[in-house]
Amino acid sequence: MLKEKTNVPLYVQVARTLKEEIVAGVYPVGTLLPTEEALCERFSVSRYTVREALRILRDDGLVASRRGAGTSVIPPQSSRSGMRQVMSINDLLEFAAATKFEVSSIRMVTVNNKLHARTGLQVGSEWLEILGYRMKENSATPFCLAEYFVNRDYASVGRLLQRHEGPIFPLIEDMFGIKVREVQQEISATILQPTLADKLGVATASAALEVQRSYIGSDNSIAQVTINTHPGSRFKHCMTMRQVESWI
Repeated sequence: MLKEKTNVPLYVQVARTLKEEIVAGVYPVGTLLPTEEALCERFSVSRYTVREALRILRDDGLVASRRGAGTSVIPPQSSRSGMRQVMSINDLLEFAAATKFEVSSIRMVTVNNKLHARTGLQVGSEWLEILGYRMKENSATPFCLAEYFVNRDYASVGRLLQRHEGPIFPLIEDMFGIKVREVQQEISATILQPTLADKLGVATASAALEVQRSYIGSDNSIAQVTINTHPGSRFKHCMTMRQVESWI
């Protein structure tokens, strides 16, 4: 049963439930998922919602759809390391949709040496800088500082952000018709300076983690870079890796 009152879109909830069932073996590799009509009835959602949920599963490499043949569960893709990380761009979307983003400032910036060292962006290039804080529901204290750097080609997205609380990259995709094909993530340690420590409600010089993500478009250009700074005591990074079997 889906949650009626939540910031997570219905199609993401449906996809998450089906993904959990696929991983648990409810739908083994090679079997068909229920029909769109059956899924609509099960989750009490529209056909559009079901189709978007199935799109997420296809993007995650869990299923394949063929016209007239339905949607089947497919083998996991192998890798040279023999390991597979269970994480997707849609997981980021789900996380951000469950929080509120409060914008502090929006401005165009030119990348200097200091910003280049933090982001890897080209010195002298111009980016839309969006600073703000992510909040959890019913909490007055931010749980992280969020810094966004948006490619100047997509800078007009800034006019929508004062009334937007969710993730930003889906707006860029919708407005400009691009597709984010991958997100590269790095996590590093840092120390909180007094002003930021006070805003986040922790002691000055507390340990913190910076989570930097670069969003790569289908043309291999960087569409967006984000840096989220979390107090160390509030951040936990979890991932699941499974041995990939041979499907030959």
